[in-house]
Amino acid sequence: MEREVASAEVELLAELLGGARSAVALTGAGVSVPSGIPDFRSPGTGLWEKVDPMEVAHISVFERDPERFWRYYRPRFQTLGDKRPNAAHAALAELERRGLLAAVITQNIDRLHRAAGSREVVEVHGSIETSSCRECGASFDLERVEALFDGDGVAICAECGGAVKPDVVLFGELLPAAAMARAEELAAAADLMLCVGSSLAVHPVAGLPELTLAGGGRVAIVTQGPTPYDEVAAVRLGGEVDEELTALLAALP
Repeated sequence: MEREVASAEVELLAELLGGARSAVALTGAGVSVPSGIPDFRSPGTGLWEKVDPMEVAHISVFERDPERFWRYYRPRFQTLGDKRPNAAHAALAELERRGLLAAVITQNIDRLHRAAGSREVVEVHGSIETSSCRECGASFDLERVEALFDGDGVAICAECGGAVKPDVVLFGELLPAAAMARAEELAAAADLMLCVGSSLAVHPVAGLPELTLAGGGRVAIVTQGPTPYDEVAAVRLGGEVDEELTALLAALP
C-alpha cells in the first residue's frame, strides 16, 4: 500500500511539473546527503550536533580568532572538494535540460549542482568555489586556497598579506543581496516551487515558498522530516531524495 501511495504522489508531481509554466527548485543540505555530506540538524549525524556553529562558523570567530575558524573550515574545504553529485543533483540538472525547471535556488555551498550540470544556479549562501581577501579583494579558487595557509594555519592573501575568507555566508552575516533578489524574483514568478532536502526552517530563505504561494503558485516538498509548509504542499514526498527524484524522472513522459 505504501508503494502505491508513493507512486501516486510521484505521478502527481510529474503531472504538476509537466504542466507548470515556470518551475523552480529550492534545495537544502538534504539534497547532498546521498553524496556523503552530512546535513546540519539530523539527530545523531547533523554537523551542528557535533560542534556549536557560533563557536566555529560565525563571522566574529573569523575576525577575532582566525586560527580557530580555519581549524574547523580548512578540513571542511578539503572534504567538500572531494564530493561528487548524486542522482538528485543529476535529476534536477536533467529537468532543467528538458525545459521543465527554470532554476535551482540552493542553500548549499558545495558546488554540486553546477558539477551535475545545472546552469541557472542561485547560491544564496555563497560557495566554496572561491575565497577572497578582505583587504584587497583578490579572489582565489578553491584549488589555490591550500597554498595560502601560514604556519599558524590561517589563510593569508598572496597579493597583500590580508586575511582571506571563504566566499560563503557565515553566521552573523547578511545573505548576498543580488543572490537573494534573484531568488525572490524566481520564487514570485514561479507557479511551482519544488523544495528538495530542506527543512525550510532558516530565514530568509524559508520565506521563498511563501512568495510562490502568494502569487498563486504551488509548493511541492521532497524531504525527510517535517517542514512548516507540509499542510499546504500540493505534493509531499518523504523518501530518500535521490530515489524520489529518480522516480520523478521515470514518471515524466
